[in-house]
Amino acid sequence: MAQRVQSAQEFLQDSFVPLVAALCSEEAEKVTRKNNLGFCELIKPFCRLTSEVHMRDPNNQLHIIKNLKIAVNNIITQPPQQGAIRKLLNDVVTVSQPAEGLVANVITAGDYDLNISDLSVKASVPWYSSWKDTLMGLNTSTFYSATTPWFEAYRESFLQSMPSSDHEFLNHYVACMLVVSSSEPEPVEQFLKLSQEQHQIQHSNEYSYPKWFIPNTLKYYVLLHDVSLGEEQRADSIYEEMKQRYGTQGCYLLKINSRGSNRGADEQIPDPWSQYLQKNTIQTQEPFEDGPYTVISNKNSDHFIPLDGLGNDSKVDGLSNNFKSHPLQLDHTSESGCFDGTDYVKPNSSMHESKKSNTWTPHGTCLTLTDHDRIRQFIQEFTFRGLLPHIEKTIRQLNDQLISRKGLSRSLFSATKKWFSGSKVPEKSVNELKSTSGLLYPPEAPELQIRKMADLCFLVQHYELAYNCYHTAKKDFLNDQAMLYAAGALEMAAVSAFLQPGAPRPYPAHYMDTAIQTYRDICKNMMLAERCVLLSAEVLKSQSKYSEAAALLIRLTSEDSDLRSALLLEQAAHCFINMKSPMVRKFAFHMILAGHRYSKAGQKKHALRCYCQAMQVYKGKGWSLAEDHINFTIGRQSFTLRQLDNAVSAFRHILINDSKQSAAQQGAFLREYLYVYRNVSQLSPDGPLPQLPLPYINSSATRVFFGHDRRPSEGEKQAATHISLDQEYDSEFSYQWKELEEQAVAAANKGTALSNFQPTQYCLNKYSDNSRFPLGVVEEPITVEVAFRNPLKVPLLLTDLSLLWKFQPKDYNSKNNGETKEVETSGKDMIGAEVISEFLMNSEETKMARLKLFPHQTGELHILGVVYNLGTIQSTSVLDGVDPSVVLQTGKFISNGMSVRGRQDLEIQGPRLNSTKEEKTSIKYGPDRRLDPIITEEMPLLEVFFINFPTGLLCGEIRKTYVEFMNVGKCPLTGVKVVSKRPEFFTFGGSSAILTPLSPSASEHCSAYKTVVKHSTSLYSLTSSADSSDFGVGTGCQPEVIDVPLPDSVLLPGASVQLPMWLRGPDEEGVHEINFLFYYESIRKHSKMCHRVLRHTAVICTSRSLTVRATVYRSNALEDEKGDGDNMLVFVDVENINTSEAGVKEFHIVQVSSNSKNWKLQESINLSEDKDIKLANREKGKLCLKAVRCKHSVENYTFADIVFGSEQIISSTSPCADFFFRSLYSDLKRTRSQQSVHTSQGAAKPSPDNAVRLIQKCSEVDLNIIVLWKAYVVEDNKQLILEGQHHVVLHTVGKEAFSFPQKQESSEIGLFNFFRPENTSVPARPSLDQFSSLIKTSLHYPETYNHPFHQKSLCIVPVTLLLSNCSQADVDVIIDLRHKTTSPETLEIHGSFTWLGQTQYKLQLKSQEVSSLQLKACFVHTGVYNLGTPRVFAKLSDQVTLFETSQQNSMPALIIIGNV
Repeated sequence: MAQRVQSAQEFLQDSFVPLVAALCSEEAEKVTRKNNLGFCELIKPFCRLTSEVHMRDPNNQLHIIKNLKIAVNNIITQPPQQGAIRKLLNDVVTVSQPAEGLVANVITAGDYDLNISDLSVKASVPWYSSWKDTLMGLNTSTFYSATTPWFEAYRESFLQSMPSSDHEFLNHYVACMLVVSSSEPEPVEQFLKLSQEQHQIQHSNEYSYPKWFIPNTLKYYVLLHDVSLGEEQRADSIYEEMKQRYGTQGCYLLKINSRGSNRGADEQIPDPWSQYLQKNTIQTQEPFEDGPYTVISNKNSDHFIPLDGLGNDSKVDGLSNNFKSHPLQLDHTSESGCFDGTDYVKPNSSMHESKKSNTWTPHGTCLTLTDHDRIRQFIQEFTFRGLLPHIEKTIRQLNDQLISRKGLSRSLFSATKKWFSGSKVPEKSVNELKSTSGLLYPPEAPELQIRKMADLCFLVQHYELAYNCYHTAKKDFLNDQAMLYAAGALEMAAVSAFLQPGAPRPYPAHYMDTAIQTYRDICKNMMLAERCVLLSAEVLKSQSKYSEAAALLIRLTSEDSDLRSALLLEQAAHCFINMKSPMVRKFAFHMILAGHRYSKAGQKKHALRCYCQAMQVYKGKGWSLAEDHINFTIGRQSFTLRQLDNAVSAFRHILINDSKQSAAQQGAFLREYLYVYRNVSQLSPDGPLPQLPLPYINSSATRVFFGHDRRPSEGEKQAATHISLDQEYDSEFSYQWKELEEQAVAAANKGTALSNFQPTQYCLNKYSDNSRFPLGVVEEPITVEVAFRNPLKVPLLLTDLSLLWKFQPKDYNSKNNGETKEVETSGKDMIGAEVISEFLMNSEETKMARLKLFPHQTGELHILGVVYNLGTIQSTSVLDGVDPSVVLQTGKFISNGMSVRGRQDLEIQGPRLNSTKEEKTSIKYGPDRRLDPIITEEMPLLEVFFINFPTGLLCGEIRKTYVEFMNVGKCPLTGVKVVSKRPEFFTFGGSSAILTPLSPSASEHCSAYKTVVKHSTSLYSLTSSADSSDFGVGTGCQPEVIDVPLPDSVLLPGASVQLPMWLRGPDEEGVHEINFLFYYESIRKHSKMCHRVLRHTAVICTSRSLTVRATVYRSNALEDEKGDGDNMLVFVDVENINTSEAGVKEFHIVQVSSNSKNWKLQESINLSEDKDIKLANREKGKLCLKAVRCKHSVENYTFADIVFGSEQIISSTSPCADFFFRSLYSDLKRTRSQQSVHTSQGAAKPSPDNAVRLIQKCSEVDLNIIVLWKAYVVEDNKQLILEGQHHVVLHTVGKEAFSFPQKQESSEIGLFNFFRPENTSVPARPSLDQFSSLIKTSLHYPETYNHPFHQKSLCIVPVTLLLSNCSQADVDVIIDLRHKTTSPETLEIHGSFTWLGQTQYKLQLKSQEVSSLQLKACFVHTGVYNLGTPRVFAKLSDQVTLFETSQQNSMPALIIIGNV
């Protein structure tokens, strides 16, 4: 807010004061020069009266004058030149700057806090209620200095330097002081001589300047006496003579220099002159007592032109050269001569000389406080006894002349009288225009006499009389169309009306508007128009009419003066901010305009200040183009003023905002920034690297990768995929890998999971857990991926891009962990850094830069940021989608030569904490330590290559590949394990794997299976046995974790080994991603890193091959031909469901094997003569196999192979047994998971009792079928033979089993059951199938029996009933031979034969006992009969409930009775 030192009334009073000329003799000047002061300078601080003055008006009324001030100036006979005035005003504004180091005045306007002035004034919010109070407090306070002192100084200098004109008398001299020293030989003659000089200047036609108020100018004779020289009596006698000659009221004896120059300097005498004279320290922030006449000091200006016109040149030939030159002349010459005091500095002297000559110049060194009082008394005497009586007398004379001349009433206070109504128009030539300022009145014209009287009344504060006179003169001038005179009268009438005490009439602002318009448009006098604006604006601001004041100030801005326009626009801006409802945006806009005009006027500091103040409004409001313009201008102005840091900051803001500028404009901004920045860096080349604004860095997207880049695949060698920066993060996969690693660690730890387990993290990003310090390994690179974004539409070229780091070496082997001092960006023997020579970013491109560090020592590494050279390229034509290296042969981009070096820090904010109540209620963030790795000791490094690894398989296909393990680290590794969620997919083989070919070349045409040539032509099976623990599926271990059978279990540094690995295509068709995790350890145990892992994801596409279904039934024969006891029939359906996409011609079933602890396949029953079983597309084959119980139940599994080809595949060895056991485990695991889901969804089932369990076990069978096949494939005109196997697990007699997992039918979604099902325990009953399996029956009889019925009517046939107990408990059996009489049909059927003997038998069967019962059947007719009518009931011996074993579903026992 633009605060003033004075009130508007004080300012207007001091703008127009009585002018007194001073004419001094040379001796008088010498007396004052002892104090380094001229006479006018000597008395200047004392020119304001401290007491009231009384005078009488023409009506003899007493008039009181308060706080009167006079101005005493040397006589200058040349009017000031316009160029000199402009230079003076420009210098005054230049030297007046805001003081540095003061707290800014903060004004709150709405949402804005504006730093405007030099003191802290905080207006409260909302500003509607307190804005006015704050303003008034600032306006009325005496403790606040001007907030725009440059404007105050400009205005003051402007008003003082205005040349006097003929249409007004305010700046005409009213009196003249003639000063003579008492030391002159003839002082009286000297007075006479000076009087003649003054008379010649005033009345001679040779001198038109300065102007004098009236012809009879008051002459006041001053005798200056130097007390230090003595001779007081002579001075007194001369003074007495003067009084007799000039009267006591026309002369004065002024005694000064009471203090000798040789007195001690310890006496402190006030220096009231310093604030009026040029100084070497800026004191613009101090409130001055005599504001308008303060002279602003300047430490940067070469020139200072005094405002009082003091310029006593040496006299040559009387008056000829005395008053020729004016101090505002631009063409000073060394011959003109000037005093060597401090009035002004020689224009031709250098800046250093001028500063040196004016440094610490004391003033008034020969004056005491008594002398100060004498000077003050002298001014009062002059004013009281000389000046005011002269003015009073002149007013009376003018009044009398006007009355006598016009015959008017003596009363000048009658507002109703018409003044000069009959006055005639002055004589004018024909060519003069009435409507312009060309109309001139003669000096004795009554209109000018009225104006003269009005000006005199105004100067002595008789504002009411002055207003009446101005008002009357205005009418006359308007009648005569003398527009210049009329405008002057209107201007002063308005000021007089405002200054009248008691405010009898409102301020006539329209007078001022008319005067301004007349001066500007008609008279073409911008200086007078500017004076009007300056006066009227102060009046309007004092009345809080800020809007009108702003409009007035803006109206006078024009192209003819940039400085004036800038000052007025700035004041208008302050008016907008001072309104009751502050118009903040208008303030900012006009401050921008003011800054622009300041810049054109060469006022760089003021321009910069205006732009900075406006920036407070535009910043952060979305006006990006305006912000860019302001920042760009601030940057340029700051650079011009050598404020390089501010320039860099301003250009930085342009670049970091999302600019909406065109590409060309952005390029210009960037070049300016680079140019300025380079100048800054040249000033302090050894200083710290500053922060660069471009390109943007997305710190949270920074990724850190530990380890080498994996080797690419070479031919048939496929490297493990592991993990790289090219892979996208997947939280689900990340969790799967964590589970696999946890399983491997638990297996290595003897099956116990670690409570503090933390997964190995090779790639850290914003999704990973970065709360722990990551671990790096010595001599293994650390890759940091930094996400750069170029926000500009122009390309950026980064050169010599590398990481900035800090390292703290530590020895983790020693007990003390000895630390050394931190090393930053140096010490290449500790950390090696990769440098990217060129990194080009196209317009608005987001690009990743991967930078590497190579640690050579253990310790703590801290990655701080990136360092690079920022520049641009010359042409963008090669960047539009074309590889620049193709266009530029050298592969180098053509830089425009402008680049700067700097840095950007990587500061990553951790995740927000939200676990405790305190963290939930506050905003706290956890640490993110991905850039702070700990470098540990050397570790082994495993690389895995897969040789001839397929991408596509048939379902169930067996393929043999090789895996190469290579240790590229510097330590031996051991304990290699591989973990997978799909252990049924692969195997490294069991102990028998050595028999297979050891290299890929040796096994090119060999089978993946271990085979032997079958010599026997027997169809019976070949058996062998194996233990499941041999294949990693024993009890108490994790089949997912497989030990890799390395030779000696150790892999030395640089060594590699190839191991065979068999793959089996998954049973489901489609694409399968199978994850392998290789786990390994170092021989030496480390405190920081215990193990390492390597990941591999295999992608296999499987296509359909065969589907196998199998069902097992109990054979009706209780004993086979060999008497081996119990047997079963296995029906196997094999269907070719291949879609021929893989080029498969046909499948051959080469072998069916069984695997069980209790059963084994014995022979194939329905084999045709053609032993080879071929299945073309969509063909189905059915096999019937006989299975018998193993004689000795052992822990090992019994494998039985039924071979259909010429070679037997030994199913009990790798890989056949491996895949069987693994699929058995996965099937068991899947079944358990389904059961757990079912039990969790439904009610808990009650556990069956022992009786039911025994009955259920009778129907269970533990028999697994392995179908081995070959497929003939035509590929590239070559026939390949593929091998494979399918597994079927048979659990229950009579229930069909499948080789592929069946999809669970989802139960129908019904209504939600909101009630918990009641857990009612129902005793479990075995099913009918399980009942029938408890006792197995068989009838033995002749199929055909011939009987001579004609000899014997009854035919009796012996029948043997075999009963077999299938359970493990004793069973009580009841055989009932009576026929069921349920329907007539059955009676008819069964009535034809009958059983003889007992109708019911009871017996007990032991566990697995077979018993026979001899029966007799009696027939009376020939025919075919069904003997399967006996009903068998059974119950466990210790149970009560009796079950009937249904045999009706078994095959009918038919007998043919013939007649002989």
